[in-house]
Amino acid sequence: MLTVKDKNVALQKIFSKSLKLMGNRFQVSVVADNEDQAMECIDAAVHEIQRIEKLLTTFNEESETALINKNAGIAPVQVSRETFDIIERSVRISKITQGAFDITYGSVDKRLWNFDTAMKSLPDKDVAKKMVRLVNYRNIILDHTNTTVFLKEKGMRIGFGGIGKGYAAEKAKQVLLAMGIESGIVNASGDLSVWGYQPNGDAWTIGIVNPNMAGEIFSYMNVTNMAIATSGNYEKFVLIGGKKYSHTINPRTGLPVTGIKSVTILSTNAEIADAMATPVMIMGIHAGLDMINQMKDIEAIIIDDDDIIYKSSNIHFT
Repeated sequence: MLTVKDKNVALQKIFSKSLKLMGNRFQVSVVADNEDQAMECIDAAVHEIQRIEKLLTTFNEESETALINKNAGIAPVQVSRETFDIIERSVRISKITQGAFDITYGSVDKRLWNFDTAMKSLPDKDVAKKMVRLVNYRNIILDHTNTTVFLKEKGMRIGFGGIGKGYAAEKAKQVLLAMGIESGIVNASGDLSVWGYQPNGDAWTIGIVNPNMAGEIFSYMNVTNMAIATSGNYEKFVLIGGKKYSHTINPRTGLPVTGIKSVTILSTNAEIADAMATPVMIMGIHAGLDMINQMKDIEAIIIDDDDIIYKSSNIHFT
């Protein structure tokens, strides 16, 4: 997770509101000289996040996502252009990451993902492999003309846990910009969209959390007009045989990822940052960095199990 350090001065101030949205803690902060105006803008951003949550949730049987899942293997479902577009972008990211990112991960039996304190052993490899058989982005059939989505196999399910927060943060930022907010932060449970400057004119200072100790920062970076997302094994994991296993699952094997403690992605777009953090963790240090170094406007910082830090070509620590 990332933390934000700000500096308040006279004239303009930073106004914030925190609340639970999309199952996560969101904090929306804006720089303004009028509290009423600031709160009106923040409320508009919150309403936008709530709108997106209703669109993408799998917990409401009437949502477009739920209807797609319900009709898997049966019939195509016509959806809004917005839902269609985010699914299409998700498929594109799946292709770029060679399947390390895959919104059909929802097809995995929930028993396989029960990485809580009661879990004493890993699932059998053959059982895990069998349970991920429906995870295959290639079986998402998109019809551009009719904006329909069809999951080819019965039992398939899509979910936006790997991209939804970033998309919501990006859309909330766009709402705030349209309302005249020139500086602010949308913090989607550690996934940040940052733009403009602090009241004193400085860029925003973000701290990357030490994966070995919650709340401790190992490095700061000064950024603006940037999105940052982190995927790590330090918040939700299980210890089996003295070894830590992350809840991050490799969609190809159905087993937890090992070797990397955290991946932080920096991009100009919060949706991209959110979507790329987990795939880099799954792909591994060298394959992940090789992919990032070939992409425009995106960087990565990786910490492995031995606390060695790896970074893409344009990252410089302060």
